[in-house]
Amino acid sequence: MRLSLLAALSDDIELDFASLRDLIEADDSVVSKGIAHLEKLEYVKVTKGYVGTRPRTWVAATAKGRRALERHMGALRAIMGDAGS
Repeated sequence: MRLSLLAALSDDIELDFASLRDLIEADDSVVSKGIAHLEKLEYVKVTKGYVGTRPRTWVAATAKGRRALERHMGALRAIMGDAGS
């Protein structure tokens, strides 16, 4: 889930909670827990506000989070490269 969250945010974009949830096709509670964990690691920045009178939560990857995702993806690529040998 955390990998999916960071991957969805990797293009230096900010998404609202509902769009992020729909994009990765997960339940609210799972997405919320994943965001909370990534926020503790400082991999995402959470901004809360309102659109009209409705509360909204926006999430964006931090530079630290993008670097961590790139390292993880590099490790996965290396594993896949080794599997093809």
